[in-house]
Amino acid sequence: MTQQNTDERPGIAAAIVVHEGRVLMVRRRVSEGQLSWQFPAGEVEPGEAREEAAVRETQEETGLTVAAVKLLGERVHPKTDRLMSYTACEVLGGTAYVADTEELAELAWVAHGEIPKYVPYGLFEPVQEYLDAVLIS
Repeated sequence: MTQQNTDERPGIAAAIVVHEGRVLMVRRRVSEGQLSWQFPAGEVEPGEAREEAAVRETQEETGLTVAAVKLLGERVHPKTDRLMSYTACEVLGGTAYVADTEELAELAWVAHGEIPKYVPYGLFEPVQEYLDAVLIS
């Protein structure tokens, strides 16, 4: 069998969940290199839209019910070489907690000024621009 390239692997959908002036971040039990804190995210399932995957993963990982607002962009992640999509989401209901204890160690609602402490290597530019707009206002 030939080696698998990144094009054959499912994309990863991340949810950018903003609520009450903070953005939701989760810390994985197993970090992917420098990626310890990140947004709720997971693989897009066959036949599933990227936005649907972001909503589903948020529910599975944090117990929050969210709705997709808009797709912010996508890229091949420089640290993981996985195709990533980023969807802005709004909270419809629930309280965030570590629902998927196998995958997540903890979660945090992060203020705009605290983001560099959680993600020292910086965010994908469209995500940063979105957070600059919605968290500073």
